[in-house]
Amino acid sequence: MLQQRSSLLLSSLSHCAFRSSAAPLSASVRCRTRRCYSIHADLAGSGKVQGIDPSKLTITKTTTPKDLLPPEELIFGRNFSDHMLSMEWTASQGWLPGRITPYQNLSLDPATCVFHYAFECFEGMKAYKDKAGNLRLFRPDRNMARLNKSAARIALPTFDPNAMIDLIGKFVKLDERFVPDARGYSLYLRPTMIGTQRTLGVGPPSSALFYLIASPVGPYYPTGFKAISLEATDYAVRAWPGGVGDKKLGANYAPCILPQMQAASRGFHQNLWLFGEEEYITEVGTMNLFAAIKNKETGEPELLTAPLDGTILEGVTRDSILHLARERLEPKGWKVTERKFTMKEVADAADEGRMLEIFGAGTAAIVAPVRKISWKGRLIDCGLEENVEAGPIAAQMKEWMEGIQYGDEEHPWSTVL
Repeated sequence: MLQQRSSLLLSSLSHCAFRSSAAPLSASVRCRTRRCYSIHADLAGSGKVQGIDPSKLTITKTTTPKDLLPPEELIFGRNFSDHMLSMEWTASQGWLPGRITPYQNLSLDPATCVFHYAFECFEGMKAYKDKAGNLRLFRPDRNMARLNKSAARIALPTFDPNAMIDLIGKFVKLDERFVPDARGYSLYLRPTMIGTQRTLGVGPPSSALFYLIASPVGPYYPTGFKAISLEATDYAVRAWPGGVGDKKLGANYAPCILPQMQAASRGFHQNLWLFGEEEYITEVGTMNLFAAIKNKETGEPELLTAPLDGTILEGVTRDSILHLARERLEPKGWKVTERKFTMKEVADAADEGRMLEIFGAGTAAIVAPVRKISWKGRLIDCGLEENVEAGPIAAQMKEWMEGIQYGDEEHPWSTVL
């Protein structure tokens, strides 16, 4: 796949896998007992985990190490570490031994299926350095589980999560000097899988490539929180029932750029994606969304987020916030709820003085506080005072999360390499 092994990936492979008619029947049986909004990993492809052997990893170190940029010059996704991890898969051989090599270009035939039919999925995760100099990953098992689900949904191979985490750990250790040691800084990791069969035929790829690259990054808010404004978007849809909105596929992202540009042209930072005639709130930009309001009936504080119905990405940060909220906020009288809620419900809460705060949640920023939402020709106030850039729940969640990520709080979510 990389230039010195391009012959393997650029050859035309004759293997073609055909699924039996039993698979759709199995799916339909499941759908009779519960409403299916998306095909699950065990219903896609063979579902068989192809063997990865971390002991066969080979490492070729770069002979031209890169200069490290000053922390203040780091821009997300613009600069990369010295090496990359790659591993090929074929239908006949399974996963071939992994390789860490100098960062380099890929060599792909113009007919490679990823270019034509979007056989691509990826993850976003980070490596951190604690005060003692230890390297840490945050909940890598969740990222690997989601990557497996994404891969299976588009007929790419799955893998043993623990073996992949082992390989990723070895990669991070090799490029340790690119992991900044200041609070708020980290090494962003981008695991990616693509279909590599050379064909214009539409079918399950008979070859694939997993690769991992890394980019040192600084704080999302280098000078402190900066609340964002959103445009409630009903003229474009990010995801729909039965689609792939709950998978981290590259094909989900490109169609969202034009609506984001249109929102930006009207002075808004991101889209707030609405769905259906009811205008259910789903996600914000590429993040999950949380709303903190006072319940209309009980008056108790409630933290809301949309349920995982197949249209919502299973965010690792989302899941972490829900766990922390149930563990640490519920004893203080909060109600933590995963349910559908509408834009009108949010507007009513703002109009009636029940709005506390709204924030997005994702790997890059952890939380992104929201100040205003444009909806139906008006601006909805999201609870922040004019001189305040983050509500107390968003700020608290960021503090709790970073405490775990940087090892200040010993927690099972933080994996020491």
